[in-house]
Amino acid sequence: MQLCSFYLPDQARKSFGIVLEDGVTDVGLRLGAECPDLKTFLQRSSMADLAAFRTLPADFAFSALQFLPVIENPGKVFCVGMNYADKRKEFSETLDAPTLFIRFADSLTGHDRPLLKPESTSEFDYEGELAVIIGKPAHQVKAEQALEYVAGYSCFMDATVRDMQFTWFTAGKNWPQTGGFGPWMTTAEEIGDPQALAIKTFLNGREVQNDTTGSMVHKVANIIEYISAFSPLSPGDVIFTGSPGGVGKKRTPPLFMFSGDVVEVEIEKIGRLRNTIA
Repeated sequence: MQLCSFYLPDQARKSFGIVLEDGVTDVGLRLGAECPDLKTFLQRSSMADLAAFRTLPADFAFSALQFLPVIENPGKVFCVGMNYADKRKEFSETLDAPTLFIRFADSLTGHDRPLLKPESTSEFDYEGELAVIIGKPAHQVKAEQALEYVAGYSCFMDATVRDMQFTWFTAGKNWPQTGGFGPWMTTAEEIGDPQALAIKTFLNGREVQNDTTGSMVHKVANIIEYISAFSPLSPGDVIFTGSPGGVGKKRTPPLFMFSGDVVEVEIEKIGRLRNTIA
């Protein structure tokens, strides 16, 4: 099952729902004020509660809605840097512990929405990533049980302002509306092993990253164990798990994104996230 968050311009209303081939079933409308968004649903309900809605037809075609970030206002957003073997080689990374930084909610945007390149930079880089959405409270969990705390997985475009990144990654990652998150979340039971997914990034139709999540140095379960050891995770919290090699900064010549470019992240069993640079 796949779930998305969306905005209906004709109704000036936000909601979430089940993704079908021809559109979206509006679950938020049916649950009412008690569960107005996907984050609240994860906090108050379980995936089993969606069974009653799975046979309903689509309420809205995709053309009638605007996609929001899968989780629009996550309480915590952790990002893992230098987490693929090829990426570590590109940046001469040697640290053993996971490299963590944070993103803020206002740096996120949805599928088919613009990514905003700051006017001050000419080094706006692409990084396609697997996103992990937490589904139940997780504190000091062990890797062996960690995947039980995952609600689902999504695609993420971790667009980076390289000339503001320095050694503190957060500065290059938190410009408004620079992180594409979507199109939707595929629930954990449909993904199975999160370390067995093909992941690709395309810039203007050109494949620029191609790897599998099996190349992660720190696996999803280990990342959850590491983070939850010091920071309790709540339903709707998000972890972005790092990007493969092939980023623009390390190409010869460098390859960066500019206004009008289209960047896409495709992950097996999830879908294809698309954003245009503005």
